[in-house]
Amino acid sequence: MLNFQYYMPTRVIFGPDTLDQLGDTPHLPKGKKAMIVIGESGIMLKLGYLARVQGLLSKQGIQTIVFDKIRPNPESDIVDEAAAVCRENNVDFVVGLGGGSTIDSAKSIATMATNTGKYWDYMQSGSGGGMTPEKDALPIIAIPTTAGTGTEADPWTVITKSGSNEKIGWGNDATFPHLSIVDPKLMLSVPPKQTAYTGMDAFFHAAEAYLATCRQPASDMLALEAVHLIAHTLPDAVANGDDLEARTIMAWACSAAGLCETYSSCISQHSLEHALSAYHPDLPHGAGLILISKAYFGFLAACGEERLGDLALAMGDTLQENLDEEVSGVAFLDALDKLITDIGLADEKLSDYGVTREEIPTLAENALTTMGALFDITPVDMTIEDVIAIYEAAYE
Repeated sequence: MLNFQYYMPTRVIFGPDTLDQLGDTPHLPKGKKAMIVIGESGIMLKLGYLARVQGLLSKQGIQTIVFDKIRPNPESDIVDEAAAVCRENNVDFVVGLGGGSTIDSAKSIATMATNTGKYWDYMQSGSGGGMTPEKDALPIIAIPTTAGTGTEADPWTVITKSGSNEKIGWGNDATFPHLSIVDPKLMLSVPPKQTAYTGMDAFFHAAEAYLATCRQPASDMLALEAVHLIAHTLPDAVANGDDLEARTIMAWACSAAGLCETYSSCISQHSLEHALSAYHPDLPHGAGLILISKAYFGFLAACGEERLGDLALAMGDTLQENLDEEVSGVAFLDALDKLITDIGLADEKLSDYGVTREEIPTLAENALTTMGALFDITPVDMTIEDVIAIYEAAYE
């Protein structure tokens, strides 16, 4: 029986050149001072994106300060530091400009700008304090420059506890962006390998949302749409980064996958990857998902998960030719293998990022402890022995 909630408070402005609307949109949050959160690499300055955003906000009378210390796999101490800067400067809203790590950080910073204590006090698993924020986060504007996480269309933020190996997702109604501007032209400069990693992150968000036991009709439709578009477009976006049509399709597929995370959820594949990149922070999240994907979905296929066949059909060029012939999980695994090969990532290995076989039991324990809630909505039961076996198969 259907039983679900449908809630999406974010205004999304989508399409090439939509960043220009930041200068005259009537939908900015209230206030006159914003913090713009960017990564520490300096790429937002080099490409001129930071200056454009500052100029457009200035046209609306908004003063800006910049926080530029966000790394891939961002950590909680930086969140707390930036939140203190927000309070000291009486910031009214927070702008996340960049990839998923930057926008996730902006959400967490906005939360801590209005609440007391440390960010980790509010985490609900691992060593988190289990507290509930007393006040809503500051309003958030999301301006993604990659097509990957879908964080512009969901409330979730993933942060690692400083000095630990705990990487945990969190969010509430207040961490939905107030406004998201998705301009595919900002994604034309993303290098091929990063395009592949982020595109596959979006792919797995959609695939997992389609399999999650908390799914609903809206997430099913968007998940199949995103899986289909990514399977058919990501190789082109990787091979021809200046193809605006491919970038636009990927940007929509990414946002659709983000909506899937709102209406449904990721499942335990993400728990397994968070453990990997918590212990190996140089491992890009999308790469980690790819490296465990065939072993993970192979396990689901062996358990008889029937909806993998629907995903296989979504990835195919035509509808099922013989409706009497069942499309199985094996077909999905074949299509997944082809997609990974087509984007040039078939030869990557976990050992390339320093992962060792000896740490697999520790990784499995971490996955079940820090992101255990995702196992509850995975369509098959999984023991720690199953998780270890998936890691072992991926390592091979």
